[in-house]
Amino acid sequence: MPYANVGGVALNYEILGPGSGPAMALSPGGRNPYQHIMPIAKEMAANGYRVLLHDRRNCGASDVSFDATRSEYEVWADDLDELLRQFDMAPAIIGGSSSGARLALTFALRHPKSLRALILWRVTGGGFAVKRLAERYYDQYVRLAGEGGMAAVCAEEHFAELIRKRPVNRDKLMAYDPNEFIRIMRAWRAPFVAGAELPLIGTSESDLRSIRVPTCIIPGNDLTHDSKTGEHAARLMPDCEVASLGLVDQDVDIVPAEEWYKMADKIAAIFADFLARKLRQKVAV
Repeated sequence: MPYANVGGVALNYEILGPGSGPAMALSPGGRNPYQHIMPIAKEMAANGYRVLLHDRRNCGASDVSFDATRSEYEVWADDLDELLRQFDMAPAIIGGSSSGARLALTFALRHPKSLRALILWRVTGGGFAVKRLAERYYDQYVRLAGEGGMAAVCAEEHFAELIRKRPVNRDKLMAYDPNEFIRIMRAWRAPFVAGAELPLIGTSESDLRSIRVPTCIIPGNDLTHDSKTGEHAARLMPDCEVASLGLVDQDVDIVPAEEWYKMADKIAAIFADFLARKLRQKVAV
């Protein structure tokens, strides 16, 4: 599998679609590997786009690496900007689901010159989502490192999978002092939980109003990604359209992403139509 070096961190990546197609980067939700979003990426590539996929730091087959000087999403956004530049793909259309959408929005705020448009689905906001996700992304690791050191972190399901895919990650993890690892988790947690009262996690009303590129949002349909959150965020953005898959909100913590990827053709068709209209580009298929 190919790797790109970004600031000394090895990031696993793949590029789909024609070399001459408009550049696009897509990111999955959670800390899932990029293969998770492959159904939509393949559809967009089939529509003529050149699609960059990559495993973010601490995801998939990429290196583990922790930097407390920036939020987790700022680290990811800066990595993506560097990747796009390495492959001569900036400016690009940036998209993603859930945490991938948070990455896309952070990218828009930090690297506006590298951005052409946003395509987002299952955006997250509100107290329920913040509480649930803060436990999953940060709190459990603070407890594990405090009680069992870095060996306990390595044994946890997510990090054990990262080690399986890239064995050098075990040595990288074990090199961290548990107290330093806890400090970094708490530093990343702080801006995340501060988003409970914001329209979207990590994105304020003024942030959303400042993003002026064409944006399309397909709201989610569960308690973590409820439809009202997406609709409200879209109203705040100057050039944003809301698209619907005709789904009904479900009273469950989360609808499995796999259910959404069964609709990959419909999702891609919505985005392809939106981009064709807004960017007025002819895409060779």
